[in-house]
Amino acid sequence: MKFIISSTTLFSHLQAISRVINSKNSLPILDCFLMELQDGTLSITASDNDNTLCTSIEVNEYEGDGRFAVSSKTLLEALKEISEQPLSFEINMNNLEITVRYQNGKYNLMGQNADEYPQVQELGDNAVQIMMGADILMNGINRSIFATADDELRPVMNGIYFDLTQEDITLVASDGHKLVRCKTYAAHSDEKAAFILPKKPATLLKNLLPKEQGDVQIQFDDRNATFTMENYRMVCRLIEGRYPNYNSVIPQNPHKAIIDRASFISALRRVSVFSSQASSLIKLSLSENQMKISAQDIDFSTSAEETIACQYDSNPMSIGFKSSFLIEILNNISSLNIIIELADPSRAGVIVPEEQEENEDLLMLLMPMMLND
Repeated sequence: MKFIISSTTLFSHLQAISRVINSKNSLPILDCFLMELQDGTLSITASDNDNTLCTSIEVNEYEGDGRFAVSSKTLLEALKEISEQPLSFEINMNNLEITVRYQNGKYNLMGQNADEYPQVQELGDNAVQIMMGADILMNGINRSIFATADDELRPVMNGIYFDLTQEDITLVASDGHKLVRCKTYAAHSDEKAAFILPKKPATLLKNLLPKEQGDVQIQFDDRNATFTMENYRMVCRLIEGRYPNYNSVIPQNPHKAIIDRASFISALRRVSVFSSQASSLIKLSLSENQMKISAQDIDFSTSAEETIACQYDSNPMSIGFKSSFLIEILNNISSLNIIIELADPSRAGVIVPEEQEENEDLLMLLMPMMLND
C-alpha cells in the first residue's frame, strides 16, 4: 500500500487528535494512531478507550487500500522537524513495515496490527440529535469549563451539563463554590433532553473548535455522545447520573452594584496579595456609589484596602469571597461592566454582565466566605 501526503497537513491533524492519548494506557495499542486508507481518503483515529477522535485527509496519490496502527509518539516526533513537502508512505501489509520518504531521506518503522484497536461505540436507536454553531458551542464551553469540579464522590459535578429544551440550550458547570449558567437562544432541541459532558472531552473540543466553522452535529444516547465537525469527529463516554437542580440554588438578590470589570479585576489582584494564603479571603464593603476592597493576613501583620467607584444605592453591606474564584469568574465575562447582585453576607452573590451578548443569557454565582468581624 502506498500514498503521498502533505507533511504539514498530516502533522497538524495528528497533533490535534493526539491530545486524546493518555501518557499511560491500559492497552499498549492505545499508544498508536489507527490509520486507514480507502479510496484516496486517509482516516486517522486516536483513542483512550473512553474518548475517540477521528479525522480524515484526502491524499495526493495512492495505490491499494488497508489499515494499520503506528506509534503516535514516534510519528509526531519524526514529522515535527520536517518542513512543508510531500511525504511518500509505503506499507508492506504482510509484515507492517513502514517506509516514509521525504526530500533528503527516509524513515523506517514498524506498524502494528489494526485489528487490536478498540472499536468505536455505536449510539443506540434512541439517540437525540441537535445542531449547534461551532462558535456558540466553543463560547459555552470556554465560559463554563473552569467551574467544573474534581470530586470523586460526586462524579456528576466533574463535567458540563447540557440542558436542552425547545427554546434554548443551557450549559451549566459547578463545583459547589461557584456556578456558571450559560444559556443560548441561538440553538435548541426538538425534545427536552440532557447529558453531562466530562472535562477531558470538553477540553478537547475547546482546542478543536477554534479551527472549525459552520455547525457541529451533536448526537447522544444514555452512555455516549458524538460531536461531528467539519474536520474532526469525537466520540466520548458521558457521565451517568442526575445533575442537581441548578436553578433552585440561584437566589433573587435585591441589592445591585454596577462596576467597571477591568478596574475591579486590577484592584482585586493588588489587594489579594495581602490576603491570608490559607483562605484568600477578601472583603467587599459596599456603600453609596463606592466599594471598598480589603484583605488582611493576621499571621504576617499585612493588610491592604482600596476603594473603587460603582453604582450602588442600597443599604451598606459587607461580604467576603475567595479572591481567586472571584477573579476567575470576572475573567470569564467579556462585558465592560458587571452587575453584582447581593442579599446578605451569608447568601451567594450573583454576577452577570451589564450587557448580555446577542442570543445569550450568562449568569455566574459565587458562594461567600464567613467574615470574622
